[in-house]
Amino acid sequence: MSDETDRIALVVPCYNEEQRLDGSAFVALVDKDPGLSLLFVDDGSTDGTARLHARLAAERPVRIQAYSLAKNQGKGEAVRQGLLHALQGSATVVGYVDADLATPASEIQRLCAILRSREDCDVLLASRIRLMGRFIDRRPLRHYLGRAFATAASWVLRLPVYDTQCGAKLFRRTPSLARALEERFLSRWIFDVELLGRLLAGAPGVDPLVPERVHEEPLQRWTDLRGSKLGTAQMLVAIADLSCVGVDLAKRRRRGS
Repeated sequence: MSDETDRIALVVPCYNEEQRLDGSAFVALVDKDPGLSLLFVDDGSTDGTARLHARLAAERPVRIQAYSLAKNQGKGEAVRQGLLHALQGSATVVGYVDADLATPASEIQRLCAILRSREDCDVLLASRIRLMGRFIDRRPLRHYLGRAFATAASWVLRLPVYDTQCGAKLFRRTPSLARALEERFLSRWIFDVELLGRLLAGAPGVDPLVPERVHEEPLQRWTDLRGSKLGTAQMLVAIADLSCVGVDLAKRRRRGS
């Protein structure tokens, strides 16, 4: 599959990211890939994030867009609204990445190239796996809490997924994706699990995503940057939220069958 086949639109959710957002890195990212566009979603920031987004959009009209939510609604809703907005365009692939570029631009490029080359893949999940020859810089406590969460999430999803919470994911445009985004997510923090679970559950009139079409790609580089909105307390809340998400997904599986 040629690089021109899939046009990719990436959502970048932001809340008070004026000081951390590396605008030049994102501009360079779209400059290197003519098939890539960015949609910055301001989640009701109280600093100059929205103004920064507007400046970036003015630098690269069409390739970079700015979209604002009237009030802060949480990362999950910012991503959902952003993906819905992106699906209104011509992109054949949509996704999202973190504003702090913990997954660096070079890795985002590599993930886009992988999905474009794989016709057997509808969902590509970046995965933070510490392997020899790769640089995954993650604080120990967050790593171990993450492993506990991933084990529970894998059970809820009925899928042997290693890392549901890495903030870099790509999705092919499908009817099941559009349907999965129709309703707000239950949790502010584990919307990744909800979205993947909804795709796997399907819906009346919409076939569920086949697990074999979900691919996890180990990252070569990822950095646990300071200033993340997801702290240890939020991670514990996220683990608690899994029970509610599990109940909701069980209902969806019954409705979709």
